[in-house]
Amino acid sequence: MKKFFLLTVILSVATMGMAQHRQHHNTREHQQHQGKCCGKCETPKAPQFLKKGDKIAILSPSSVPTDLTIIDKGAAVLQGWGFQTVEGKYARSNYHTYAGTPEQRCSDIMWALRDPSIKAIMCSRGGYGSANVLNLLPLDSLKKYPKWIVGYSDITGYLSAEVRAGNMAIHGNMCGRLAATGGTDQPSLYLRDMLMGKLPKYEVPGNEYNKPGKASGILIGGNMCVYGDIADTPFDFLDRSFIDGRDIILFIEEVEEPYSRIDRMFQHLILRGAMDKIKALVVGRFDGCPPSRDYKSVFEFIAEYAEPYNIPICYDFPTGHDESWNYPLIEGCLVTLDVAKDKVTLEFNLP
Repeated sequence: MKKFFLLTVILSVATMGMAQHRQHHNTREHQQHQGKCCGKCETPKAPQFLKKGDKIAILSPSSVPTDLTIIDKGAAVLQGWGFQTVEGKYARSNYHTYAGTPEQRCSDIMWALRDPSIKAIMCSRGGYGSANVLNLLPLDSLKKYPKWIVGYSDITGYLSAEVRAGNMAIHGNMCGRLAATGGTDQPSLYLRDMLMGKLPKYEVPGNEYNKPGKASGILIGGNMCVYGDIADTPFDFLDRSFIDGRDIILFIEEVEEPYSRIDRMFQHLILRGAMDKIKALVVGRFDGCPPSRDYKSVFEFIAEYAEPYNIPICYDFPTGHDESWNYPLIEGCLVTLDVAKDKVTLEFNLP
């Protein structure tokens, strides 16, 4: 009788343990599932567009400009467009070529986000340093204070974070280009209009490597090295939990990288599953990446990688470190891309 009673107790405890394990497993699965996209994903939202008289903050959230006068000249252009400008406390600081410590640069961003009179953030330059600030920058703050952030190169890290927070952002030229041209060149004029809600429809020349087709989806991308470095973090707009269930159009650009590095970055896109998910690929400029390995150009090199994917692909689209060929693009915006051999059109589709 005692043996029977002991066996009953053991079986009861075991059954309870199994039930608790199943409950824990189901709860964990539910929590993981809630973080995934199930095909009903929301499109990132556009922050409020600007009007004349609105205030733009000029920040240096990555590196400090080598020529600090570009901050003044860039501010003068923005003022000439009818905006007011204010400057971050650490915009001119220099901490080992960064514009201040990570904490100082983060405090400038948080100041600009929290100030209700500031409607947009213009970055003075890219360089390096976004990765060591992102860990201090809560996505909830970006979501709570949606504002346009403008920049490219290392600023790609911040643009990716904005998209993950549910906001659109602008991949485009910064103070350096405004200072150099007075804001009268075509990319700058596109940027001015875009900030005020007048969205262009781009039509650009074709390329011999273009793979014709038409696709629609959320546009994301920028500097391959930068968004590769933040892969599998909460700030990564190519994370599977974000791109699953969404139609994605990816744009890529690079500067002064050897083919071996571009090779690794493209392999990274493939290995992480991003190339299997995107609906189209937009290849921008790869400045300072001279031909090697018997390829005629970097476009021929990329085309060989991209050939197996049955998606539209365009080459030499105006995005990249050549600021004369760097049209502003809205990260997180629904776009329609139409690729032909002789021309490419890209149209922004705001709700």
